[in-house]
Amino acid sequence: MSIPQAVLIWVVLAPGVVFAALALFWLLGYTPGEKFLTRLSSAIYLGCTAGIAVLSWTILASRAAPMGIVISLGNWYAIGHDHFSLVFMADRLSLPFLALAVVLSGLIGHFSATYLHREPGFLRFYLLLHLFAFGSFLAFAGGSFDVLAVGWEIVGITSVLLIGFFQQRSAPVENGLRVFGIYRICDIGLFAAIFALHRWAGTTALRRGFSHLHGMPVVVVCLLLLFAASGKAAQVPFSGWLPRAMEGPTPSSAIFYGAISIHVGAYLLLRAEPLLARSPLASGCVILIGGLTALHGTFAGRVSADAKTSLAYATLTQVGIVFIEIGLGWKWLAVAHIMGNAIIRTLQYLRAPSMLRDYHQMYAASGHKEPVAAVSKRTGRLGQIQLLFYRWSFDRGHLDTILDRWVIAPLFRVSECLAKLDKMGTSASGVQAHLILPCMSGPLSQENPE
Repeated sequence: MSIPQAVLIWVVLAPGVVFAALALFWLLGYTPGEKFLTRLSSAIYLGCTAGIAVLSWTILASRAAPMGIVISLGNWYAIGHDHFSLVFMADRLSLPFLALAVVLSGLIGHFSATYLHREPGFLRFYLLLHLFAFGSFLAFAGGSFDVLAVGWEIVGITSVLLIGFFQQRSAPVENGLRVFGIYRICDIGLFAAIFALHRWAGTTALRRGFSHLHGMPVVVVCLLLLFAASGKAAQVPFSGWLPRAMEGPTPSSAIFYGAISIHVGAYLLLRAEPLLARSPLASGCVILIGGLTALHGTFAGRVSADAKTSLAYATLTQVGIVFIEIGLGWKWLAVAHIMGNAIIRTLQYLRAPSMLRDYHQMYAASGHKEPVAAVSKRTGRLGQIQLLFYRWSFDRGHLDTILDRWVIAPLFRVSECLAKLDKMGTSASGVQAHLILPCMSGPLSQENPE
């Protein structure tokens, strides 16, 4: 194993090792102090940043830069011709995303030391932060769609747990469950695409490029990946979950829905770019969904009543434009757009509470009333159209209603049916035990009269 390969393994696994160690201490009844947690977080992400610098130098200085650094740790398991390889890869596409995740995770860890000071869930937040970083590093450094899917799932579950971070209130927990339901539905697309690639291409390794896959299989795989990416990136028609995700702490909102998690779907499509280039139909669908999302985010964001929701829709608009760029084949423009959008949104999310406080203090000191936005009144046909757009935007395009009726409600009904079946099975097994055990223990417990 070469030094760059060892550094890549260190960068990917370090947050996961820290999470496992802290979780073990917590299970054993030991709760580390706030200073220890913040210093450990700073040390880990500084070390990962140094590792990213080494990887960047190696790739830029190497003549084999397009291939990047690849390390295979064998197979998870192999049955016949089917196998799942554990492969990590750092190339010119994954390295910017790894660097972004490392730097912003360290920044959020440092910021949260003050923001969550003396919060009862301080340790829980840092556990989830390290788990999220581990998941995002797996997703970005995965050398196959199999490894990417593992990181994808870890990012999703930590996102849901941080939405419900303030669990003493019902709204965060309910919204977390709704987001979890949407994630579960859309993740079917990713797993189905991976199954299809194993079936038709015989591999999910990203470095192969899938050049031998053509025709209808390419279209099917691309549409399945688009379905999964749309759910993770809150694209139309799944945009309704994004405002609900603002129930979590501001630092988690910044790193999840301003920077990293919201862009994992776009990264998935960038990894599938060789397939999209051979499927005009799938590329057109990517452009269509991105365009509709950009329009939806623009309209809904302009009538949002709070800062975090307005920022969420601003992020949504930019991610929709990123989807358009990916559909048009402008790969590196999309990467640059993601980097800039992630950095700016993180700063805006972290600054939002202080900005509102400064805003109210400024107007209180000036002695003037705060300005109130007013809707201009117009008559005739133009006024009716304007009123229609305002109503549509205030209701956020009715997407919440659509998702509740066709996604969340059926999922909850299925969950309730499964819970009833589980109770019936438990009660039936209890009745059987009640009937069988006396029959078995009765004669055996009696003394032999002879």
